[in-house]
Amino acid sequence: MHRNSNLCKIVATIGRIDGREDLIEKLYLAGATVFRMNLSHASVAENAKKIEIIRGLEKKYDCALGVIFDLQGPKLRVGVFENESVVLKDGQEFILDMNPKPGDETRVNLPHKEIFEVIKPGNILLFNDGLIRVEVLSVTPEEIKTKVINGGVLSDHKGVNVPDVSLPISALTEKDMEQIKQAAELDVDWFALSFVQKPEDVVFARQLIKSKAGIISKIEKPSAIEHLDKIIEYSDVIMVARGDLGVELSPEKVPVMQRRIITKCREAGKPVIVATQMLESMISNVNPTRAEASDVATAVYEGADAVMLSAETASGQHPVEAVSTMCRIIKTVEAEPMFKDNMKANTSSLGDDSSSAAAITTAAGVVANLIALSDFIINFTDSGTTTLRTARQRPCLPILSLTPHIDVARKMSVVCAVTAMVVNDLTRFEDIEREARAAAKKFGFGEKGTQVVVTAGIPFGSSGDTNLLYVITL
Repeated sequence: MHRNSNLCKIVATIGRIDGREDLIEKLYLAGATVFRMNLSHASVAENAKKIEIIRGLEKKYDCALGVIFDLQGPKLRVGVFENESVVLKDGQEFILDMNPKPGDETRVNLPHKEIFEVIKPGNILLFNDGLIRVEVLSVTPEEIKTKVINGGVLSDHKGVNVPDVSLPISALTEKDMEQIKQAAELDVDWFALSFVQKPEDVVFARQLIKSKAGIISKIEKPSAIEHLDKIIEYSDVIMVARGDLGVELSPEKVPVMQRRIITKCREAGKPVIVATQMLESMISNVNPTRAEASDVATAVYEGADAVMLSAETASGQHPVEAVSTMCRIIKTVEAEPMFKDNMKANTSSLGDDSSSAAAITTAAGVVANLIALSDFIINFTDSGTTTLRTARQRPCLPILSLTPHIDVARKMSVVCAVTAMVVNDLTRFEDIEREARAAAKKFGFGEKGTQVVVTAGIPFGSSGDTNLLYVITL
């Protein structure tokens, strides 16, 4: 039985696996528990084989693994140039218009009428991941006149960012909606939404996805920060998409936003993933920079449920080493007394939840830490709510989540400290000790004589109703 003993989880992005069908297994054995597939680069059909491999690993290792389909969302881009690219100089005027004719040093097509509808003089537009910056001078329905603040080379179809305004654009394109339909028969656990600007974007996605999968809202637009509480409320998981967020925010604000988002998610009891450029130098190098190691460690110290690898595992030269390196960083941080002190301090500042279920899960962490021999907590959960409440408290102990539903077990794969296992439906109180002991032995939790805190809901199968706290001896 293989089990990752770290509390913070690792999300690994899977790219092409032609001729490397064993790569996913190696990533899992190195420490990944969730696998992301970017639908910007591969179709639903192309990713079906990867899901098949992942579900095969679940059977082989008797575990629950998560699958994320990351939807592309709307992409704002300029048109083309007569000579494929131009050099924009500081201080020059540059026009963006609705004319599809190839551009030159003075103008280029911007085929997004939504931008023309809301942009105003004084607003900033960014091109090429923020490397080129222009200020809007004037706007008509057909033309946006700008002044170049920071120039550079602008080439065909480069991306456009509009940091100052909320655009009247849905987070889901026609392509995204079609891919959601195509994925209906696949075992996808979450769809990740790009370009989320407001809570209504999440509500609309929920209407399409229904209960087929959870929703991960990627916070990559400053406008999403303005509605953060509601977006968290309507989402199942939040992802701090620092790459896109860092284009539209000044660099010094991104770490502040990261910590704010993590704290808000902790308060709401929603899992949060920190993503983008975590070990980016490992795309080509076998070791990360010291700064990258510190970046991963910071996310762990702040209480992130999971950290994510993108190109490092999707297209990098050292995908397994990247996961192994991230795993070692997490393990080292979590072994530090400062980590536990930090989690305890952060937990004490969480908002109050006066429900009886919250009181039970809070008490579970307290009791487990008071029992000298206890080294983990067991939850029996129908919907996963009990486990989410327990993880919210960050007891700095592994949580063994036992559920009769495989989809719930898979969704626990992204939650801090949780190892999930599918068990039979419980109908009697006497079943608790038997199932708890069997699960602990199966996953290598605790030695004989270890005292373990168990939580459950009575009557069994009552979703969200946690009202039992019980201590057993293995």
